[in-house]
Amino acid sequence: MLTEEQFEALIGEALDDLPPFFQEQMDNLVILLETWPSRHTLRRMGLPPGQTLLGLYSGIPLTERSHAYNLVPPDTITLYQGPIENAARDGDEGDHLARVRAEIRHTVVHEIAHHFGIDDDRLVELGAY
Repeated sequence: MLTEEQFEALIGEALDDLPPFFQEQMDNLVILLETWPSRHTLRRMGLPPGQTLLGLYSGIPLTERSHAYNLVPPDTITLYQGPIENAARDGDEGDHLARVRAEIRHTVVHEIAHHFGIDDDRLVELGAY
């Protein structure tokens, strides 16, 4: 398992690799890191036993914000290190760090899509899965 600092550095790389347009449009958003999602979170998301989350967006998507959107706490994207590293472990042979980097990037892009108002069904239509 990577250290928290190593994992955070990979998250930073994924954010830095986003096109400038997306970086500029992200508003009132904080990226958090947790080791594992809680049982409460898994239940709240309706995940059956044996499934887990790589990341979770919580907040008001940009497409749903109105002129009355102010003085609200930041939206959050929580990345879960344990599940991401497990998913990378299940990948093809090769460099584990490269697979973790790819999983982080995919998860960051997926959760930022939610921040921009793109739901899972639309992500499937776009071929993101």
